[in-house]
Amino acid sequence: MLICHCNIITEKEIEQAIIALLDEDPWQLIVPAKVYHSMRKRGRCCGCFPNVVETIIRVTENYHARSEAGGVDVVSHLDRVRELRVQYGSKTHEGRKTGHRAA
Repeated sequence: MLICHCNIITEKEIEQAIIALLDEDPWQLIVPAKVYHSMRKRGRCCGCFPNVVETIIRVTENYHARSEAGGVDVVSHLDRVRELRVQYGSKTHEGRKTGHRAA
């Protein structure tokens, strides 16, 4: 599935970049800008960033579920990240008006 139309980046490419970052340091904070930087890309319109955040959360959960780390610590941390995203991220809709359509 195509995630970023500006850079033509697929979900699989983003997942691979996230896994490569987690292989370097499993407990680092991964944000969309870090993922794009690792792929030598940059966010242009940044409309894809909410989908990238969801992919980061999903891939990180799966990565740590397969690792030897304690599952309780991982789940509690990711739940806190989700709460912050709901609290701060989903209210503004990236500053776009309700009737905004890209196409």
